[in-house]
Amino acid sequence: MAASLTKSIILMQSHSSRRILGALLFLIVQTVAAQTQSPDSALQQILSSLEGTPLGLQEAISLGLQNSNELKTAEAVYLAAEGAARRENGTFDPEVFFNFYHDDQDQPTASFFAGAPVLNTEQTTGSGGLRFELPIGTQVEASMNAIRLETNSGFAFLNPQYSSFGNLSLRQPLLGGFDVSARKEASKAGREMDAAKARYDQAALAVNADVEQQYWDLYAAERTYAVQKLTRDRAEAFLREAELRVSSGLIGPNQVANARTFLAQQEILLIDSEELLDRVSDHLAAVIDKKPEPRFRTTEGPPSIFPIEDMDALVEAAIEKNLQLASFQSEIEAIRALSDAAFWEAFPTLDVVGSIGGNGLSGTPRDVIFGSDTLRTNRSGSLGDALEQSVKRFFPTWSLGMELTIPVTFREGLGEKQRLDASVVIAEQRYVQAKQRLMEEVRARSRELANGERRLKAAREGVDAAQEQVRIGQIEFQNGRTTAFELVRLGEDFAVAQHRYSQALVRSAKAAAELRLLTSGAYPFQK
Repeated sequence: MAASLTKSIILMQSHSSRRILGALLFLIVQTVAAQTQSPDSALQQILSSLEGTPLGLQEAISLGLQNSNELKTAEAVYLAAEGAARRENGTFDPEVFFNFYHDDQDQPTASFFAGAPVLNTEQTTGSGGLRFELPIGTQVEASMNAIRLETNSGFAFLNPQYSSFGNLSLRQPLLGGFDVSARKEASKAGREMDAAKARYDQAALAVNADVEQQYWDLYAAERTYAVQKLTRDRAEAFLREAELRVSSGLIGPNQVANARTFLAQQEILLIDSEELLDRVSDHLAAVIDKKPEPRFRTTEGPPSIFPIEDMDALVEAAIEKNLQLASFQSEIEAIRALSDAAFWEAFPTLDVVGSIGGNGLSGTPRDVIFGSDTLRTNRSGSLGDALEQSVKRFFPTWSLGMELTIPVTFREGLGEKQRLDASVVIAEQRYVQAKQRLMEEVRARSRELANGERRLKAAREGVDAAQEQVRIGQIEFQNGRTTAFELVRLGEDFAVAQHRYSQALVRSAKAAAELRLLTSGAYPFQK
């Protein structure tokens, strides 16, 4: 109704009617402005009308933990490290072994003492036992061996013949550092497993923090889009008002050009803000592996109050609890396990070797005719008899000795020790650098959180002040005290103030999420 009334008034051409036109136009603009929504109400209306798939923060975090590629990769690395540790510790598990061989030979002979022109032998050999290595480097093997021999030799007193021998042997390195050297690979694998587990747990916390921060980024992008749409809508209304005032002769055409330029700029910025909103939503969708229609829409806003902890206490908690830092420490210990073993392995090797056992012999006796004599052995029995003789050591055996090996130049052992010592230093420096970065990040996020309430208050005051400037500017523009260019500048200031307020809303929430990550869940402290 106001627009139609204004158009009818513009038809008046007399100088006196123009004065009446100005007064009527001022009353119309004031009436329309009084009925216009406040910026906050208009923003909420735009935000509530946004299209998209509703998504809550906890739902987003749950989907992120289920579908994160980084977390699945970290889990696979941890499982691989766990398998490696299990394999290396398995080297100390006992091992049972069995062997079975059968050999059948026909051997032509030229000697009378062979016992046959073509000597045929059938030999079956079987052995079994247990071997294992102790964590101090001792190698132990207990075995029992049995042989069955059958031949056509005329000089075989036992046919078939059963022989057996049992043996318990050991080897103990004396200059190998005992468990330091023997367990080096198991110790290394165990520390690497600890590092992988810490990285996996930290990756889960990182996914949690990443999803939360992206969720708040989406929230801020929605507000940025809403502010920009509101600014664009105001630019359209401002252009219409400027065109009306030009038609009435109250302002010049250059101010309409300013309004048109402002509207074009805000239209482009609206397109950019919509693309930014879609891009942030797509990034979040990629992390949680869920497709929205057409984009995600946040259903909750960031908290306004966060626990404020002492900065030094947060730094100490981060150094103590941070799992990424713990993984670096475990990597140092893994390399140090090899370095400590390399010290002993650079020495000459001195091993004590020994064994204890017994032999056994039995079989089916047979007469042997040698010339005019008939000879016969008094030994007989079965395979079990031969095994019994070995176990009970009727015919005992034992041995004891030492083996010494001295490298000529020691270059290999000392070179490996030097390499591993340098690797330990490199790992330690990585730990120090990570610790310094961690302390720096904790302090920065702590300051952000401590200043969050002040920052939000200042941003809110900036919005209120910018809003008031726009209101005053509109009145001055309507009264001819300011130009359209100045009003455009005030509109831009209002949009910037709203953007800063949106960033302030989410900055503390993102800082709190980062602190939970940096302290591996220690923030906030439990009271």
